[in-house]
Formats: sequence, C-alpha cells, structure tokens
Amino acid sequence: MADNRTTFRPASPASYRARFLRRPALGVAAAALFALAGCATAPHHPVNQPSTANATTSLTTQTSRAYHGRFAVQYVDQNDQQRNAYGNFDWRETDSTVTLELLNPLGQTLAIVTSSPAQATLELPNRQPLTADNVSTLMQQALGFALPVEGLRYWLQPSVAPTSRAHTKADPQDPSRLAQIKQDGWTIDYVAYADAPATGVKRVNLTREDPPLQIKLVLDQ
Repeated sequence: MADNRTTFRPASPASYRARFLRRPALGVAAAALFALAGCATAPHHPVNQPSTANATTSLTTQTSRAYHGRFAVQYVDQNDQQRNAYGNFDWRETDSTVTLELLNPLGQTLAIVTSSPAQATLELPNRQPLTADNVSTLMQQALGFALPVEGLRYWLQPSVAPTSRAHTKADPQDPSRLAQIKQDGWTIDYVAYADAPATGVKRVNLTREDPPLQIKLVLDQ
C-alpha cells in the first residue's frame, strides 16, 4: 500500500448519515463490517521491558480523535467459507463514543457503526438501524461473531487494554516501542510506525485462531 499521508477532518454524525443515505446499497456491507469495528492511532507509549501483568489504563487524555485508514480482512463466514474484504474507514471518537464509517475502495459507504457505553447502533444501506447494548452483542447478533472493539481502542494507541492480563514484546530495534501484544485470545503485531515527525502506529496486523480472523490495518497520518 502506498504511504500517502492524508489529513482527515471528521464530519458531524448528521453529515455522516446524510452522505450515507445518498449512497447505494452494496451486498458486501456485512463483509466489510467484519474487517473493522474501531481503529485509531495516537502517539505511542514507552515500553521498558516485555511483561505479563495486569494492565493499567493508558489511553491518552484526549477526549476527541479522528482518523482515516485502510483495511483488509480474511475471515470465515457462517457457512464455513473463507472470505476477504477490504476498503477504507473514517473514525471519529468523542469521549467514550465512537462513530465509524466503512467505505468500499470507490468511496461508497458500506456501514456506519456508532458505539457508546449505553448503546451500539449499526446502519446498513436501505435498512432500519440495528441496536444493542454494546458493539460485541450487536455484531454477534447481526453477523454471527464479535470483534474486540474496546480492545482495539487501546491496542491502536498502542497500549494494552486495562481489563485483562496481557503479554507484550518490545521492538528489539527500539525498546521504547511495542512489537507485539497478546491479549484476550488476540495477537497484535505492530508492523510499522509512522516516520518522524509523525508519531503513532502506521501498520498493524491482528490475528485470532478461534474463530479464525486476520485483520490488516494501515493508518494514514
């Protein structure tokens, strides 16, 4: 993937929905949703030594973040068939609420996901919005399995999530950076970081064995 830097200016939820309603329905909407349920990047946090320990909350103190990136995913559907999906995403986060728009390579909206502590909403073209108590429940009901949305919010800082034990490895070429996190059944490999003066994660791969899922993310600075 080309390393073209992009400046993304988040739109309001109303403009997201107006743009969403003007775009055609696409049959691959559910497939694209499997790829991603939250991505962000922020300045990395130093890692002194690889460790296995109870994590502490380490999200930055920012109350709003906005990002643009690309994804590619390989997964097994409900019929036990291997599938692939790819496209772009726009992410807007305010406090604990995330609005994620997934787009195909032509820029057409595939799905809009809104996640907050109280409720999660999934909007697909020409369908009534689906709601649940959280993103995991919503995706499990609508798509057949769930992705670790809350974990991704931390892992892409990059940092371990504060809710469970994790094993980390530092980058041998730069011990201040994470090379890998293993947590909650996921392996998160940090493939590349942004070149100075930019900071944060540039490329990250996530894998899970049961059920199998592979996600590749490129975060544009």
